[in-house]
Amino acid sequence: MLNLRSSAFTWKNGQVYLAKCAEALPIRWSRQLPPGCVPSTITVKLDPSGRWSVCLRFNDNRDFQLKPLKKRVGVDVGISSLIATSDGTKVNNPKYFNKLYKKLRLSQKSLSRKTKGSNNYQKARLKVARIHAKIKDSRLDYTHKLTTQLIRENQTIVVEDLAVKNMVKNHKLARAISDANWGELVRQLEYKAEWYGRELIKIDRYFPSSKRCSECGYVVDKLPLDIREWDCPECAAHHDRDLNASINILAAGLAVSVCGATVRPEGSKSRRAGAMKQKAPSSDVKESRAVTQVQRREDVKQRTPRGRVVTSAAWRHLGFAPPDEQLSLKL
Repeated sequence: MLNLRSSAFTWKNGQVYLAKCAEALPIRWSRQLPPGCVPSTITVKLDPSGRWSVCLRFNDNRDFQLKPLKKRVGVDVGISSLIATSDGTKVNNPKYFNKLYKKLRLSQKSLSRKTKGSNNYQKARLKVARIHAKIKDSRLDYTHKLTTQLIRENQTIVVEDLAVKNMVKNHKLARAISDANWGELVRQLEYKAEWYGRELIKIDRYFPSSKRCSECGYVVDKLPLDIREWDCPECAAHHDRDLNASINILAAGLAVSVCGATVRPEGSKSRRAGAMKQKAPSSDVKESRAVTQVQRREDVKQRTPRGRVVTSAAWRHLGFAPPDEQLSLKL
């Protein structure tokens, strides 16, 4: 990757001329720059698949605000269905990685048999990189189209604040979660909502959106992932797991936007931890902490004649009495 400032290139007639180059770069433009905009920085990249790309940075003062709408929607992300919205819409997950998995597997197997550094190794490596690039481009293009549609059709969008990095630690679901591209989907919704004047609300990740009945508010104890539909034992309402979660997400997001109320369950660890952090320690707690610190300090700061720090437990482990119990001790 090469970052070039304005002194290292020239912008002339809609073309980029690098320093000491007489000809313009043969760029296939994805879109033209707005009239009157001049790039301040250019970044030249070479990806592992052998493709060159040029990124131009410029100041754009245009107003992209869209006309306000009254529609609000809650979005629940998933694996079988990429998203489920509170208005009853489900979007299928294209699963681009699975479509090219067999081809990628054979290419990687061929690469592992090549001698590193040889020409055949570089050809096989380039083939694997191109398959990965195709998967990435297809996934990114689909995510851009989906997020743009959500932004244009809704004024308020509510999503869950999921910890995707922690969720992919589950090795049984890591590949499916990574292929679903949840983190990128939420990231695009954030900046596009800011661009187009929409509102994006994130609710707490510990909110039981799937286990809560959207009709009566009853929360079931357990709801495994293999159960996609369930009946409420309180009001006997039949729920689709994803659609019910999206309805609850919308209701929780509206509560947060209106009154700033917490949507964490009463018995959640995160809520108890937050309450403990806000509560000031009492005088008894302060005294007990002070006594504990003094005892710990006296226990640690007992030195041998050689100057080494040895605790009372270590003294007894060696078969000796601590210095406060024995006046003279030789090691």
